[in-house]
Amino acid sequence: MAAMAAQAAALRGLRGRFRWRTRAVAGGVRGAARDATERQDYNLLVIGGGSGGLACAKEAAQLGKKVAVLDYVEPSPRGTRWGLGGTCVNVGCIPKKLMHQAALLGGMIRDAPHYGWGVTQQVPHDWKKMAEAVQNHVKSLNWGHRVQLQDRKVKYFNMKGSFANEHVVCGVTKDGKKTLLSAEHIVIATGGRPKYPMHIEGALEHGITSDDLFWLKESPGKTLVVGASYVALECAGFLTGLGLDTTVMIRSIPLRGFDQQMSSLVTDHMASHGTQFLRGCTPLRVRRLLENQLQVTWKDLASGREDMDTFNTVLWAVGRVPETSSLNLEKAGVNTNPESKKILVDAREATSVPHIYAIGDTAEGRPELTPTAIMAGRLLAQRLYGQSSVLMDYDNVPTTVFTPLEYGCVGLSEEEAVARHGEDRVEVYHAYYKPLEFTVAERDASQCYIKMVCLREPPQLVLGLHFLGPNAGEVTQGFALGIKCGASHAQVMQTVGIHPTCAEEVAKLRITKRSGLDPTVTGC
Repeated sequence: MAAMAAQAAALRGLRGRFRWRTRAVAGGVRGAARDATERQDYNLLVIGGGSGGLACAKEAAQLGKKVAVLDYVEPSPRGTRWGLGGTCVNVGCIPKKLMHQAALLGGMIRDAPHYGWGVTQQVPHDWKKMAEAVQNHVKSLNWGHRVQLQDRKVKYFNMKGSFANEHVVCGVTKDGKKTLLSAEHIVIATGGRPKYPMHIEGALEHGITSDDLFWLKESPGKTLVVGASYVALECAGFLTGLGLDTTVMIRSIPLRGFDQQMSSLVTDHMASHGTQFLRGCTPLRVRRLLENQLQVTWKDLASGREDMDTFNTVLWAVGRVPETSSLNLEKAGVNTNPESKKILVDAREATSVPHIYAIGDTAEGRPELTPTAIMAGRLLAQRLYGQSSVLMDYDNVPTTVFTPLEYGCVGLSEEEAVARHGEDRVEVYHAYYKPLEFTVAERDASQCYIKMVCLREPPQLVLGLHFLGPNAGEVTQGFALGIKCGASHAQVMQTVGIHPTCAEEVAKLRITKRSGLDPTVTGC
C-alpha cells in the first residue's frame, strides 16, 4: 500500500510540473483540450515508432521512467500501409535484405551444377510466394515490437502527433479522436519518406517508391528504377537477380557520397550481370497505356535527344524527405534547416528547445542509417535518466550497400581522405581478389576489390576501408571495431587471417596504388 501511495504521489507531482505550462497557453492547448477526451503526462514522450524512437523509449523505460510512444503511418500515395517499427522493419533494411537473399539464391542455383548438383533446367521464381513470406516475417516483427513495449510498460498510441506547445503534443487517431500528452522531455524520431519528383508529369499517378515495392502482391515486371542512390541500386540489383528486366536511369553519378572508384565497380558488376543503365538521362513524363504498360519519355542531357520505352513499373528512388512538416514544430519553437526541412540539433541531439530532441533521419547532419539512430536513441535515454555523459560518435560508422556484389565501407573515402589530408599524405593499399566460391563455378571476379585508405606517415593510421565482394557487411562489421579503436596498417598486417575467406585478403593488403604494381592476388 505504501508503495502504491508513493507511486500515486509521484504521478501527481509529474502532472503538477506541467499544469502551469498548459494554463500559460491561451489558444492552442485549451482549444485542443475541448476536443480531447483524455490528458496524460509522461517523463518521456517519443514521436515516431521507428528503430531510433523505439530504442530510446525502451531504454528510458528500463531506467524506470514513464514513457509513451506515438506512431502513425500515413499510407503511401499508392495506399500501402504497414505496422509499428518504422522504415527499416517494414519498407527498408529487413525486406530489402530478404529479397536480396532471394536473388543471391538464384545465383547459387546456377552455380550448383558446377558442384555436382543435378539442376537440369532453369528454375522459375515465384514473386507472390516470396513476397508473402517476407511480408509475414515483417508482420511478426511488428507484433514483436508491440509486445516489447508492453513488457517494458511503454504506452503505445497509434496516433499522429503534433506540437501544441513546447511540452504538450496532441495525438490524433485515424478516427479523429484527440489526446493531449505532456512530457518533461520529448524526442522526435519520425524518420523520412521517399520523395516523388512532382515536376515530372505522371510521376505520382503512375510511379511507386520503396514504400510500395516490398508490399506488392504481384511481380513488378519490367521495371525502370529512377535514381542513383543505394536504394535505387539495391532494388535494381535484386529485381535483376530475380529474373526481371530492369533498367536504372542515372542523371549524374551513382552512390553520391560513397567512394567513387567503388561505386563504379558496383555498377560495372551490375551491368555485366544484366542490369541496364541509362546514364546522363532524366525522365520527362510517364503515361499509362493499355494492358498495364507505362510509357516513359526521357531526355539525354548530353545530346538533348528524347527517347522512350515501355515498362510495367516505374520505381522512384530519387531521395527522401524528413517527416517534419506535420509536427507543428513552430508551436514548440523547434528550428529546422529551411532547405532540407531537417531539425537542427547539437552534439547532445538537443534541438533549439533544450528539452526537445531529434534523432535519426529527421536530424540534420546525421547518417540515415538504422544502427546510428538506435545507438543515438539509447545513449540519449542514458544521458537523460541514467547519469551517463556519453555522446553518440558519428565518425567511422560502417555501412553496406546490398547490391548483388555487396559493398561495405567504414571511415573516409579516398576522395575525402585526399581532400582532408592532401594527396602526398595519403597511402592507399589495394587488391583485386577472387573468392574461392567463385572458382569452381567459374564466376567473374573482376570487380571483387578491396582498398584501405591510410595516412602515409608510419604507423599509417587507417582512415577508411572499402570492401567489394560476398558478405561485405559481415567483413566490414568486424574490421570496423579495429578502425574505431584507431588501428594502423601495421597492426592490420600483424593480424592473422582466417583461411580460406575473403576477409583474410584485408589482412594481406601490401601493394599501394602509388607503387604502380599489379594488385591482383595470385595463389590460394
